[in-house]
Amino acid sequence: NLSFRYDKNLPNIINKFSFNILKGEKVAIKGKTGSGKSTLANIIAGLLNPTQGRVFVDDTLIDSENLKGWQKNLAIVPQIVFLNDATIKENIALAVQPSAIDIEKVRNSAKNAQIDEFINSLPNKYNEKVGERGIRLSGGQRQRIGIARAIYRSAKVIILDEPTNALDIETEKLVMDSISKLNKDITLVMISHSDRSLKYFDKIINLDKH
Repeated sequence: NLSFRYDKNLPNIINKFSFNILKGEKVAIKGKTGSGKSTLANIIAGLLNPTQGRVFVDDTLIDSENLKGWQKNLAIVPQIVFLNDATIKENIALAVQPSAIDIEKVRNSAKNAQIDEFINSLPNKYNEKVGERGIRLSGGQRQRIGIARAIYRSAKVIILDEPTNALDIETEKLVMDSISKLNKDITLVMISHSDRSLKYFDKIINLDKH
């Protein structure tokens, strides 16, 4: 029974909306611009508190006491992926000390995100520097690094905010094919701008109908 508004003088973006997501499901959130797609994803991730209504995980109410515990299970791939001026492997294994990076896990994550072939074409491969804010990579390549980063974290829930928005149709298909083959225990929630990708999902939450 979720409702949300950004200001008490504004109407609700989300209004008395209820839904369930099961473990291992791949769920798409779709809707027109301004329908509340990103807002709903941020509520699921605990980045926003609903104006009204509650969020439960395994029948446990998510509140200020257990929020950080819930968020440890999550990885978020934003529309604009932040990259450090560091190597590709360090950006995939973000916040891991270079000496502790599992390079095999990095490679597998990159393969799942359909970026491994490109990385291996670079002179220094996984040790290639990406430049400040990833300036040496295209928008689509940065998105795929972001997806590889989420996979590397072994998150139980991955939330993707229109990750294929900057990709051409062919690359979008490759990424969606790889996402659809992720571990069955991973729950995937994706904000989708493209009806082409909806066939990959078990459930579609259409905010235009609520």
